[in-house]
Amino acid sequence: MTDPDAGEIAFPTVGSALGGGGLGNRGLVESLATSLIETCDGQLGELRWFRTDWQRGGAATARAKWSAHCSDCDSDSSGSSTKASAAPRDVENVVVKLPVNTRELNWMRRLQRSDRLPVIPRLLASGDALAQYDLGWVVIEQLPFGPLGGHWHESHVDRIAEAIAQFSLDAKPFPVDRAARHEDWERLLSSAREAVKVNRVPNRQRWTAALRTAAHRWHQLVAIWEARAPLEWIHGDLHLANAMSRVGHAHGDVCLIDLAEVRPGHWLEDAIYLERQLWARPERLRGHQPARAIADARRARGLENGDDVAHLAQVRRTLLAATSLAFLKSEGAPSYLGACLDRLESGLGSL
Repeated sequence: MTDPDAGEIAFPTVGSALGGGGLGNRGLVESLATSLIETCDGQLGELRWFRTDWQRGGAATARAKWSAHCSDCDSDSSGSSTKASAAPRDVENVVVKLPVNTRELNWMRRLQRSDRLPVIPRLLASGDALAQYDLGWVVIEQLPFGPLGGHWHESHVDRIAEAIAQFSLDAKPFPVDRAARHEDWERLLSSAREAVKVNRVPNRQRWTAALRTAAHRWHQLVAIWEARAPLEWIHGDLHLANAMSRVGHAHGDVCLIDLAEVRPGHWLEDAIYLERQLWARPERLRGHQPARAIADARRARGLENGDDVAHLAQVRRTLLAATSLAFLKSEGAPSYLGACLDRLESGLGSL
């Protein structure tokens, strides 16, 4: 296996054969399903493969039934698979996901709890090999409500804030053993300024002027962000589609899914990433500020937030807003770009 936090899948033939949506090679999928059911000693029922609208990447996902006919099953001596004790009930609905990268598999195992329900799905079984492949897989509880992105409610931001703060607390015992991600802000700003020149971008004159102003202050803004602290494990992909619930769409604790992007960083990276998904829907941010809500939830758990958080958050917003045009192909919706321009101008004015 690779470094458990490297996030790399070292079996491209499996990934490509699964065909993006996970169902490209039905023969391979069926053979893996048979091996998986055998590996789970009959506890895993028939697999029903599916793909969601919000799913990204090449993992295959399936629903199934899980029968808890044994208590605790420890990993074998090779560490190839582990089975946790199931819930108090005899049979429950589960989701199977394969392949999962080593980072996700590692954090799924790390964040399981014996004293309470974890802030991520309960892990019933997992492994880093299947059939003749070096292939990570998990069997997790099926969460009945969500993703929250499909059912907006005024409680969403505060509930997600509580969940990500608990995630940070649960990840705290694991030392950060590598550097935070380096973002090439100079290249991104250059790409954004070029995009204004060669594309018919709405509000081109405003963009040109704002980016010119940003360029004069860019080194200072980047230096402030690069000096951020504290650094800890962050989710890395915090948005409404990765938030589920065991209780309900509008109430109850949130459960975070998709741990493939867990990495070292500042908690504001998660907070502003969540906020940025709502920039084009300002009515959803009125009275619900993700950075402030997460800061409060972290403080209640005794977690360090760092110094001058409001200023650092504004720096992050400004950097992201200024470089949004570098991603026109994937994030070029006019409403979103208009919101980014507003954020950029207000950020430059307040910093």
